[in-house]
Amino acid sequence: MRFANIKNQPDNDRIETSVDLIRRLDDLPAHLTGGAVTIGNFDGVHRGHARLIERLRSTAENVGGPAVVFTFDPHPVWLLRPQDAPPPLTWIERKAELLAAQGIDALVAYPTDEELLSLPPADFFEQIVVDRLQVRGMVEGPNFFFGHDRAGNVDTLRRLCRAAEITVEIVEPLRNGDGLVSSSLVRTLIGDGDLRQANSLLTQPYRIRGMVTHGAGRGSKIGFPTANVDAIDTLLPGDGVFAARSRLENGTWPAAVNIGPNPTFGERAHKVEVHLIGFQGMVYGRPIEVDFLEQLRPIRPFDSVNQLKQQLMDDIQAAKSICERM
Repeated sequence: MRFANIKNQPDNDRIETSVDLIRRLDDLPAHLTGGAVTIGNFDGVHRGHARLIERLRSTAENVGGPAVVFTFDPHPVWLLRPQDAPPPLTWIERKAELLAAQGIDALVAYPTDEELLSLPPADFFEQIVVDRLQVRGMVEGPNFFFGHDRAGNVDTLRRLCRAAEITVEIVEPLRNGDGLVSSSLVRTLIGDGDLRQANSLLTQPYRIRGMVTHGAGRGSKIGFPTANVDAIDTLLPGDGVFAARSRLENGTWPAAVNIGPNPTFGERAHKVEVHLIGFQGMVYGRPIEVDFLEQLRPIRPFDSVNQLKQQLMDDIQAAKSICERM
């Protein structure tokens, strides 16, 4: 199965790459074995991940094989401690697109189960890395852990790779000021609504997906129809009004997105409402994806509907300008 990566550009200027998405090692073709592999979650695919992938590609070239990312679907924490599992930043197909843009050859999304999680580090290495993937080079970060109870670390990996005559490189994490670029930091920024800073750490603007459902229809009544988005399966940005780019099956439109309640009308329900700038037509029951660019303003009540309408016009113009610029 192959997935196209559509970069952050207008529809008439798309650049596409593709990557193999493998869900079962029994389906792994021979040409994707014998290369370089990195194992990890890669949630969000941020600039720190991009640095590691760059080294992975170099290692793959040196050993004369493919550059393969091995991840787990779902993340092991969802089985081990579901109450502690954070909302993901990416769904697996989106992760494949983002990693494709970094130049990998394949993403293995291995189905996580109790049998896999019970494997000691040496058994995981022997069964997955050596026997199934036939790895000749590995690239990991310093905080890499593997095997039952995360008992294996980079020292374990070095020892096992040395015995198996596999090259291994440990890549230092990318720093952001006094801290590290990490999925946790990106998650915090998105939760705070700081999409500009979050996007500066990501390789592409942050995206959610969902289905368009029926709302109260109040936006249409005041001249600003919105698509209510539900069934969102990734982290939702913090409340606010955002400039965004929305993707439907038949095209892409600039958008102004409201996340949160509607205090002007006394509504407390938390909603995601997308105004597609320049779009005409019905979208109910259709899938939609939204790339968040930056926050325009916080949610606040207005003294009158006319005051709200004026602010919405300003929001739409600001969102359109940002989309044209980015």
